[in-house]
Amino acid sequence: MLLAIDTSAGTSVAVVDRDAGVLAEESSADTRSHAELVGTLIAAVLERSGIAPARLSGVAVGMGPGPFTGLRVGIAAGRAFAAGIGRPTVPLVSHDAVAFGESGPLVVVTDARRREYAWSAYGEPDELGLPVRLAGPALVPRDGIDEVLAARPGARRLDAPVVSAGSLGLLAEALYAHGRPLAADEPVYLRPPDVTLSDGPKRVTA
Repeated sequence: MLLAIDTSAGTSVAVVDRDAGVLAEESSADTRSHAELVGTLIAAVLERSGIAPARLSGVAVGMGPGPFTGLRVGIAAGRAFAAGIGRPTVPLVSHDAVAFGESGPLVVVTDARRREYAWSAYGEPDELGLPVRLAGPALVPRDGIDEVLAARPGARRLDAPVVSAGSLGLLAEALYAHGRPLAADEPVYLRPPDVTLSDGPKRVTA
């Protein structure tokens, strides 16, 4: 049984069980209130599902792609919650959760802001129904997404204003059950943060 969190687009939190499916899920498409929402949604899904934190076996976390500020909120929340209950985090590529349960070929598209889209291309699911990512995640200007689709004839465009934490958690359960590898435990930002550390101490003059 997992708590699942994704803030790569909007904010989505869920409690999932491998056999029973999604026990509770709460989502918001608001792209500017991740920090304000994530704690409230975690409390809401735990209450709705009736699952005590100690019963969870881990926390599935969407690692992106996504804008720096929003994405790091969900990752930090997931890691902190997992540490608090003494359970591991389970990192996954957020686009894979969107593709999970879909038939391919398809191109998953999320809003990366700054007039750009993040995209990943998928073929047909494998023999276990797990998504097969062929390319991406990558960034493209919004007016260039048609070229991405044209390069993949027959691929269906699938836009995701919110990445479902329910799908994320169920994908994590399926990967674990079949011994498949998880994502790297590093955020998929696709672009550097706006603020960077200077090379040395700032000079102060009178």
